Amino acid sequence: MLSIAEIGAAIVALRKYVPVVGVIPGKIGSFGGMSITAGLCSALIMTREGRLGLNGPEVIEQEAGIEEFDSTDRQLIWNTIGGAQRLAAGFVDELAEDDVTAITEAIKAVFEKGNRDKPRSSQVELYRSLLKAVDPSRPLTPAGLREIWKQLQDENNEIEIKESVPAEREIEAESRGHTWFKALTGISAPTAGEVSSVLCADTMLGKERVRYIAVVPNPSSRFPRARQGGGGLEEGWAIAQYVREAVEHDQEGDPHAIVAIVDVPSQAYGYREELLGIHQACAAAVDAYATARLAGHPVIALLVGNAISGAFLSHGLQANRILALNDHDVNVQAMSKQSAARITRRTIKELEEATKKVPAMAYDIQSFATLGALHELIDGVNADNPGDGDCHRIYDKLLEAVISARSASHNLSNRLLSPEAQNGGRAASIQVRKKLEEQWI
Repeated sequence: MLSIAEIGAAIVALRKYVPVVGVIPGKIGSFGGMSITAGLCSALIMTREGRLGLNGPEVIEQEAGIEEFDSTDRQLIWNTIGGAQRLAAGFVDELAEDDVTAITEAIKAVFEKGNRDKPRSSQVELYRSLLKAVDPSRPLTPAGLREIWKQLQDENNEIEIKESVPAEREIEAESRGHTWFKALTGISAPTAGEVSSVLCADTMLGKERVRYIAVVPNPSSRFPRARQGGGGLEEGWAIAQYVREAVEHDQEGDPHAIVAIVDVPSQAYGYREELLGIHQACAAAVDAYATARLAGHPVIALLVGNAISGAFLSHGLQANRILALNDHDVNVQAMSKQSAARITRRTIKELEEATKKVPAMAYDIQSFATLGALHELIDGVNADNPGDGDCHRIYDKLLEAVISARSASHNLSNRLLSPEAQNGGRAASIQVRKKLEEQWI
């Protein structure tokens, strides 16, 4: 996940100077973190046989059931995430033949046009309008989505936007994300925005202005697959909006610090999510955080619970500094154990044995710390029920991280400079970068 986050950060930084063109040829496709990476490109070229989606068909079936997505139904798969559908629904710029010459010409055409004004991942209002035009209580077909997108593109054609007043969240058991948001902001019931599962509040931390953002469960979410607190369609675009608001507000002043309170059990798995481009929603959040960081906003991630898969890539991994509570229930990984077992064709027990030898495969925060990406692992804090002393301790840690981020580079290079990274945690990544530098020189 660290490497995927760093690739995304590099694309956002590079797009300022030249177009970054993504190509998805062949039948293997682009999934997982690399689908988010694809969503960050200036332009995306795809073949008809290609596939683009955050969650592979087998993973959706594993997590949501065969009734949600039958991984053996090839027509369903290509009608949902295949090249023709992705082009018609606004997630790809051009469809090319699966031929070297054709793809080369398509790439040349992009460079001849130059940089587009706004990459897809920064077009927040457009894609939020797409979601608002969808009624999740009714079946959505690929053809239906194509028609909605076509209407959005036609300035002379009015489309029905299904505006809704956010439902009051039904909190059965408060998540850690909500607990810490309330503890650090002092706001127990924040005013709900359009997406009630994304909390946002601005407060002061010493002399620093801070925007706190947290993703929390919402049993009343419009999209049922996102109700457990994971990163869904609306969540990704809402995060992007809140982060970009801070960037736009501070263009002439001292940039806000942004604190991402991380407790996300994974992204949402579902047919609608893939059809409506959950990879693009995640890319929008990644883009916003990276853009804020490059603009001088200290971006701090505070891991208080789960930090799993695409949800963590979109909400936390673009931070200048990552802090984490040293607690048994703070877990970090690229995939749930069940999904990892299915994809690797191993049992969960076999996976757990492997993590004893390969820390990058483990889930516990102590193993993640050995990779060198953490700014600090914080001991002695009550993670479930923080008191005043716990909050003051975290305030101090957050303020120190903000000051540290302000005085350092705005990129993510610090993750490869820590003693843990240098002493083996990121040895391969460091070596690859050295070899690349030698070749470029």
